Amino acid sequence: MIRVAIVGATGVVGQQAIVSLVNHPWFKITTLAASERSAGKVYSEALRDTGGASRWWCPEELPKEIGEMTVENAAEFDPSKVDIIISTVDAGVAKELEPKYAKTTPVISTASAFRYEDDTPILVGGVNMDHAKMISIQQQKRGWKGFVVPKSNCTISGLVVSLKPILDQFGVKQVVMTSLQAMSGAGRTPGLSAMDMMENVIPYIPGEEPKVETEPQKILGTYTGEAIKHADFGITATCTRVPVLDGHLVAAFVQTEKASSPQEVKEAMINFGKDFCQLGLPSSPRNLIEVTDDPFRPQPRMDRERGGGMTVTVGRIRKDPIIENGIKYVCLAHNTKLGAAKGAIQTVEYLVKYYLKWI
Repeated sequence: MIRVAIVGATGVVGQQAIVSLVNHPWFKITTLAASERSAGKVYSEALRDTGGASRWWCPEELPKEIGEMTVENAAEFDPSKVDIIISTVDAGVAKELEPKYAKTTPVISTASAFRYEDDTPILVGGVNMDHAKMISIQQQKRGWKGFVVPKSNCTISGLVVSLKPILDQFGVKQVVMTSLQAMSGAGRTPGLSAMDMMENVIPYIPGEEPKVETEPQKILGTYTGEAIKHADFGITATCTRVPVLDGHLVAAFVQTEKASSPQEVKEAMINFGKDFCQLGLPSSPRNLIEVTDDPFRPQPRMDRERGGGMTVTVGRIRKDPIIENGIKYVCLAHNTKLGAAKGAIQTVEYLVKYYLKWI
């Protein structure tokens, strides 16, 4: 079994990573690491708040053997004693710790700390796995035995999956998007106040729109053999927070280079990613995209768990009456599964099998 450390194990995404790795056929969790506050405690106790209540987030029961593991200090544990590190800490902490880990050990990160580095790919399952070839360039440049590969921003995980078949078949000139983002995307500590979210929508998420407006071009770009040439289209975004627990919904308006009908876009999406889904990765769904004809779908509560939380649901594909060659649709992705922990594990699976060739 491949030994895995989860760093940031007490957070929402760290907990989701634990759930996704329990009984995994290839991986075994051998290290849990978190902040100094949690270090030295058994995991079940590290989860308790000052009032004694458990902060275990997931609906699945905390496995007994995980709850009894002792949490290590993320800043001090020895990364060389594991084979893979899944890092779910905030960007500031990631910027400090992940390079230390990568000196010896591969790191898959859900943080933004390295997303914008020229030598670092942002991998999204089925979309740009050829960008993994950048890893060797990163290792040579930085002198690392390991590497750092980040996940995308959770908001765009569904957007880039849905855009890829459009880009491939019709080209993309520009994208206008509005996101309706679930509360879990803000984490739990400190998270969001119930007083802020009940019967309310927050029309601004600090720092979110610049990520949404820049990451897709890198992810959907072309690997040249030496670098990633970013895709040549613009995105303008408005990102909002809504009183939904999980599942980020995006309304997308896409201007394509070639004219396309809603039916052609639908067929392109349905047929997209079949080869990737047949690679035998344990976390991959049967379909990367499922298209619904129900005009009232997708809905977060009803559709976020499709494909085990790894399938993007697209609906309301229509011609746009204002934008030339315009197509508009709504897409939904599970933000803490596809957009974070489980998506990171899928990336690990791909790299272990097809890049590192350990399987």
